[in-house]
Amino acid sequence: MEDFKKKQTIHAAGLDISLYSLGSENEFISLTDIAKYRSIDPRITIHNWLRGRDVIEFLGLWEVLHNPGFKRIEFDTFKNRAGTNAFVFSIKNWTENLNAKGLFTRSGRYGGGIYAHIDIAFEFASWLSPEFKLYIIQDYKRLKSSENKSLDWSLRREIAKLNYRIHTDAIKNNLILPELTAAQISYKYADEADLLNVALFGMTAKQWKDANPNCKGNIRDQADLNQLLVLANMESYNAVLIEQRTPMSERLVLLRDLAVKQMSTLSAIDMDRIKKLQG
Repeated sequence: MEDFKKKQTIHAAGLDISLYSLGSENEFISLTDIAKYRSIDPRITIHNWLRGRDVIEFLGLWEVLHNPGFKRIEFDTFKNRAGTNAFVFSIKNWTENLNAKGLFTRSGRYGGGIYAHIDIAFEFASWLSPEFKLYIIQDYKRLKSSENKSLDWSLRREIAKLNYRIHTDAIKNNLILPELTAAQISYKYADEADLLNVALFGMTAKQWKDANPNCKGNIRDQADLNQLLVLANMESYNAVLIEQRTPMSERLVLLRDLAVKQMSTLSAIDMDRIKKLQG
């Protein structure tokens, strides 16, 4: 099994359950951690589950559906032995002889154990305890929801950065005079950035920093998803207004109006946030 890029933890009924991931379609949960829900040896619990013929058929079907390299002919022989008293399921034989991908073992004191794809892990959890399975699924969904929000935030932050370039080019081409010093040019860019900050957040970058001395980053790093999207739109709009030679005082009014309208649309169900922006 190739190295995983990310390790996470699911919390269910007081147990920490490891999850390794190569992406949203390739996630594996520790069966060893799930089996700790019972007091007996986790390996015994897992291998007792793997002895069942219906479980073997389930694992084989999963491989057929998700693994083109699965050796189906060899699997038929393997399946015929399942359910007999002499049958012992070996994960090593399963992976090496049948080229299966849904189960694997991982060595090591921390994070070691038997892992299964989430489809298989949920099936095992259901066999172990339907109630416990629901706890696992509940926290798994929470984890995925948190990831999606983080990705959404990052995407909108990148959009804001792209529009920032449009914004700064408009300032450079229309507001930076040849006779300005380097310090004056820097102040001009800062003034335009703070114009957007005041229109959207109601304060300049310095005012925010003075009010939040212990916060890392700047005012825009703390923006929520809706604010980042509106900020990107404001940068494009302000670039157009600069090209039109609209005075800064008028641009502030227009940008503030844009911010209020777009935030109201995006945050229609969050009335408290809307009232704060309009105030």
